[in-house]
Amino acid sequence: MTQAWFILTRADGRDICAPSPTQLADALAEVYRGAAIAPDGSPAAVLLRFGYDDGLMYQVEVASGGEVTFEEWSDRDCEIALASPRRMSALPQDAALQLWQWLAQRQVAKIRSQPWQGG
Repeated sequence: MTQAWFILTRADGRDICAPSPTQLADALAEVYRGAAIAPDGSPAAVLLRFGYDDGLMYQVEVASGGEVTFEEWSDRDCEIALASPRRMSALPQDAALQLWQWLAQRQVAKIRSQPWQGG
């Protein structure tokens, strides 16, 4: 049986498996407040990945300023992109949280249907 998994990668590089709704909201809040800084000193970004042990992986990255990228991959090793990355600029924090909630609920079609700038 295929097992699903979720991983939140915080701005400091730490991974949290199966993050709670509170952990998701806190990670986004740090980026939007400007409190988070990447280990290399670059602008902060947080990443939520959802996938299956034997296949597909989806990820939504949120960077400082509300820059959001959505990517679809054939597997967790990012070997084959299933679509071009899609982007949004200056997305409000609550809208970014909604994207993450949909990803956590496995509602990828809702994410795809958003007004992305590319892909």
